[in-house]
Amino acid sequence: MPPIVSASALVQGYGKRPVINGIDLEIETGALGLLGPNGAGKTTLLRTLATVAPPLGGRLEILGASIDSERSARQARRDIGYLPQDFGYYPNFSVYDFVRYCAWLRDVPRKRAHQETLDAIESVGLQGQINDKMKSLSGGMLRRAGIATAIVGSPRLILLDEPTVGLDPAQRFEFRELIRSLDHAAVILSTHLVEDVSSICEDVAVLNHGSILFRGAPADLAAAADPDAPGDSPLERGYMSVLNEGAVSA
Repeated sequence: MPPIVSASALVQGYGKRPVINGIDLEIETGALGLLGPNGAGKTTLLRTLATVAPPLGGRLEILGASIDSERSARQARRDIGYLPQDFGYYPNFSVYDFVRYCAWLRDVPRKRAHQETLDAIESVGLQGQINDKMKSLSGGMLRRAGIATAIVGSPRLILLDEPTVGLDPAQRFEFRELIRSLDHAAVILSTHLVEDVSSICEDVAVLNHGSILFRGAPADLAAAADPDAPGDSPLERGYMSVLNEGAVSA
């Protein structure tokens, strides 16, 4: 079986400004935590993997299919769930309408779409708000509705950009349990919250200036910590050490 994502010498940017600098990446089933400071290229990488923006260079394959045309990108999107950090919605849609609409966009078969929508809404704990209008939801509820749109229809690749922003501690715990249950998919979780990565992910990548500085298990990142590095946990100190080492070598 091919990896869910395979990228080689991937280049992405805006105009003449490169953001992703020729990275190689393979992603299998499981949760990958994507760490990096603001401006590291995390959102650009997720947008590229989501086929929102075609690569400027290199090769990208999703589930073994090369993404080299709009047609191949449309085909791949049926198996991709993507939650941007800032996502749009129709204010007068109910929660059900919003998630059901996203299932339709992903070509979830009509005979399955209703139940898949209900299951996704229940997975994020919004069954009590299923008929509420999107404009009436709190920030945390909006975020959970967004997560529901990313998982509806059981896509094989799930891309989440800062998904726990606005969630309270109990909701973040429930989110972690949800991600652990998605054992059919590759989940890429971009976040600044190192504790979410340590709790959910068996794989972590540190991205900065469009390059991957580290890829491995959270325990290996913690083991890379410089004793004098800042941070409140071994993983945070390992993360800061990798960033500092990358800045020195650059």
